[in-house]
Amino acid sequence: MSWFESFILGVVQGLTEFLPISSSAHLRLTAAFAGWPDPGAAFTAITQIGTEAAVLIYFRKDISRILSAWFRSLTDPGMRRDHDARMGWLVIVGSIPIGVLGVTLKDFIEGPFRDLRLIATTLIVMGIVLGIADRLAVRSATGGRHRRGREPKNLTELGVRDGLIYGFCQAMALIPGVSRSGATISGGLLMGYTREAAARYSFLLAIPAVLASGAYELKAVGQGHTAWGPTLFATLVAFVIGYAVIAWFMKFITTRSFMPFVTYRILLGIAIFVLVGTGVLAPHAGESH
Repeated sequence: MSWFESFILGVVQGLTEFLPISSSAHLRLTAAFAGWPDPGAAFTAITQIGTEAAVLIYFRKDISRILSAWFRSLTDPGMRRDHDARMGWLVIVGSIPIGVLGVTLKDFIEGPFRDLRLIATTLIVMGIVLGIADRLAVRSATGGRHRRGREPKNLTELGVRDGLIYGFCQAMALIPGVSRSGATISGGLLMGYTREAAARYSFLLAIPAVLASGAYELKAVGQGHTAWGPTLFATLVAFVIGYAVIAWFMKFITTRSFMPFVTYRILLGIAIFVLVGTGVLAPHAGESH
């Protein structure tokens, strides 16, 4: 991998990680369109450490408060009713599905899941799901009631059941094109949470999974197309771009809907099908065998 490739891929990772459009799909597509080798699942996981570092800094006050309460809850049973302590436990619970499925499906993640036709399908299908969830959120916000007759929920109402559902939604992002934030935010909106609550928990929930996945894949650096220098450079670039994007995104969702991302996902998915169908792109373009 050249330094130019690593810079472009780092920018793409930073721009797309927090938006509900799938960073892993965009890294795969960028390389395919440019005629570069597929950066691979290992490169993707490691560069996500950079964007996750942006989350750690942006939400540092929340994370510090949650960690402090969680550690105290280990020895003080009374603290387990504290919202921040419960949030710590729920992040752990919600991380179980992606941990189990990530190990179980490792061979698929690094192989068949990177087929451009599958990516196009997940971009379109999850785009439709996000659109439906967003419309329900709009109705809830304007009508003051969720479809089940309840007020929109915030994170103080998060329990084990919802935490696990969030976790399974996050695990769907093991397939490029789904989008970690897109799946978890859609799940949150469908469960009746506000846009801001769904996004905030989505970002907090990603921390253990992304850091663990990135650390696990560090062993792949130096093998094949993944070299230390360019990979670390891409990770740094992703961190800088990612911090700016997350700050913008959290402000965006307070007043705007997700429909621009829904439209983009569907159009991109259709474009990929057309390019693959006409032979401009091969379904496995750039993959190493």
